[in-house]
Amino acid sequence: MRVRVAPSPTGDPHVGTAYQALVNLAFARSRGGVFVLRIEDTDRARSSLESEAAILDALRWLGLDWDEGPYRQSERLDLHRSEVDRLLAAGSAYRCFCTRERLDEMRRENRARQRFPGYDRRCRGLSSEESARRAAAGEEHVVRVAMPTEGECVMQDLLRGEIRREWELIDDQVILKADGYPTYHLACTVDDHAMGISHVIRGEEWINSLPKHLRLYQALGYEPPTFCHLPLLRNNDANRSKLSKRRNPTSITWFRDAGFLPQALLNFLGLIVSSRAEGEEKFSFDQLADGFRFEDISLGGPVFDLDKLRWLNARYLREDHDAAGLADLVREWSMGRERLAAIAALAQPRLETLGDWGRLTNFLFVDAPEVERAKLAVKGLEEAQVAEVLQFMLWTLEREQEFTADVIQGHFRRLSEALGLSLRDLTRPFYVAMSGQTASLPLFQSMEILGPDLVRARTRRAIDALGGISGKRTKKLQKRFEAVRAAS
Repeated sequence: MRVRVAPSPTGDPHVGTAYQALVNLAFARSRGGVFVLRIEDTDRARSSLESEAAILDALRWLGLDWDEGPYRQSERLDLHRSEVDRLLAAGSAYRCFCTRERLDEMRRENRARQRFPGYDRRCRGLSSEESARRAAAGEEHVVRVAMPTEGECVMQDLLRGEIRREWELIDDQVILKADGYPTYHLACTVDDHAMGISHVIRGEEWINSLPKHLRLYQALGYEPPTFCHLPLLRNNDANRSKLSKRRNPTSITWFRDAGFLPQALLNFLGLIVSSRAEGEEKFSFDQLADGFRFEDISLGGPVFDLDKLRWLNARYLREDHDAAGLADLVREWSMGRERLAAIAALAQPRLETLGDWGRLTNFLFVDAPEVERAKLAVKGLEEAQVAEVLQFMLWTLEREQEFTADVIQGHFRRLSEALGLSLRDLTRPFYVAMSGQTASLPLFQSMEILGPDLVRARTRRAIDALGGISGKRTKKLQKRFEAVRAAS
């Protein structure tokens, strides 16, 4: 029995990755199986080595250790391309030469006529000779899998039983991009088979892709694995919306930096996975694995309740550590010599007595300071405009891998010029977002010490304190942001 978790290195290590890794590892340990880690890095535009390193570090911090890997899809391209060639030779796939402009126009027309939005299969009718000739001439193209157009795809899921989809409503998916890299759909199918994965346990967002994957298994002559699609984590709101960083911290490293213990976070995710019959809510990974059953997983949409996690974390702090042990934890978490030296350098010019240390630096040792709405005000700007400024910088920092004071300062200077604001006016709400005060230790150096996860989370809290930004307004704001970014 072999299972895998396959994160994409395109951002912060997501708590959803930990949730899926936990289920896979618990299942593997309960059955004497093997847990494989594979990095899905075929998205060349967004994948980064920094993100991969953060994922590995986060999983190790949680104790979710893998038996094999990490494998990287980008190191397996020869295998992927050879399988695409097999599909082309068998007529199970075809080259598509349609331009981006033609595809955009087709989609607009389909939407206007309320037709199926997928590809209209124009290139599917090309003869193999013409297709090969145009490819040999260097004409840019992708490769698509040829899906059935009649009948139903009947699928089996461990948690949901039988699932049916009409084939005519499933797109001819791109499996090889114009740059020669496989898409996720082709690569995960080929790699799961090559690695002998017996159970694919992943999020329910992949249910709609399952027919495409099953078609690839069939066309390539593979025996498909057993599939299990886990319910998505949900926000603790009225609509039980999908867990997102707009409403909740989602980065594993945020929880580490905010002072949560890995055992508590893993235990909390275990409660989401399985409610224990004896009612005890504090348990170890080994206890979870010993009694693991898929039948215990509810499809109702598990809620990520941060208050419940805090309560559980408090139990670990009180029950598992004496005073000396707790002192060691605190020292390890936030009082390492290098970090304290960096903080001391910022505080020293403002100290009159050692007693001033706590007042000046306390915001660097909490997961989130209290933010008063009135303090976020900027002269000449309405609250909505201040929220937009905060959001612009948040989007900028979400793309930044090199999180140093100099780099951060550069972003602030460029944004202040692009928005026609003084640097002082631009930084004012950020002092409040970071420290809770209108004046504090030097901003850019403080942000570097806090690190990207805490900085982003605090910026989001400040936006929420101003009433937030609606989804509709966010879309309009994103267009303006891209224009401002291009101008700066």
